[in-house]
Amino acid sequence: MEAIVAALALVIIGYTVGSVKIINQGTEALVERLGKYHRKLIPGLNFVVPLLDNVVLEESTRERVLDTAKQKAITGDNVSVDVDAVMYWRILQLERTFYSVENIEEALENLVTTTLRSEIGRMKLAQTFSSRNEINQALLHQLDEATATWGVKVTRVEVQSIEPAVEVLKAMELERAAESKKKAAISEAQGKKEAAIEEAQGKKQAAIEEAEAAVESMKMIAEALQSQPNSREILKYLVAQRYVDANYRLGNSTNSKVVFMDPKALTEALGELMGPGDGDQGVLSSNKGNGSSHHDAPRDRDS
Repeated sequence: MEAIVAALALVIIGYTVGSVKIINQGTEALVERLGKYHRKLIPGLNFVVPLLDNVVLEESTRERVLDTAKQKAITGDNVSVDVDAVMYWRILQLERTFYSVENIEEALENLVTTTLRSEIGRMKLAQTFSSRNEINQALLHQLDEATATWGVKVTRVEVQSIEPAVEVLKAMELERAAESKKKAAISEAQGKKEAAIEEAQGKKQAAIEEAEAAVESMKMIAEALQSQPNSREILKYLVAQRYVDANYRLGNSTNSKVVFMDPKALTEALGELMGPGDGDQGVLSSNKGNGSSHHDAPRDRDS
């Protein structure tokens, strides 16, 4: 009798121990009953039916990192590059992940590789370097949509490197150098153009101011001469002085020059400038004529 009780006690203890299943935090397990999916075990204390229930999978549901190896890709302008990416993902529905795909990590790696090649093929080489954020967003959208039926959530995708061949890199460096020189030449030409325009505007403004000053000076001289009785002689003197000063500066100039001038004509011109005015000459001639006619006038026949 005691042996039977002891055997029953062992059976009960064994059944109890076999029916208890503890799942750690961040982990889930799948239970099959008689070869068919029955239920999912969550973190904590769980009970199963020995001999009928079988725990077929216990997997982490925490976020994971999948680093893909470098792969060859062809850009839109037919340039071969080596690309690789890193993907962050986690399991949301363990039963879908286990029953929908044979090897989830291998499937994700192949999906990332093919999607990355497709995105690189849509862009030119120069765009791939400046559009990494757009590539990352496109990969994230496509991968998250494609893995929805697998019970997987892709949280982030980052392109790590895009490396063209050495010859392509050298050609790109030469092209960038030529483009930089071109921009520098254009900037220099634009600067010279603006400087020339500003200089011309400055000269124009200076000429306008000089002309205005000359007009004002002439106006002041004219007003001063109007109050003088001998204004004509003063004006002739000023013109002659300007004439002499101009010839003096012409002679002292360092620039080479050849001036052909008749000395006699120069002397006569200067004399006319310094001589009496037309009105004075007319007065003198009139006076001389009057004097002559006064003395030589014929007497009256009656006298």
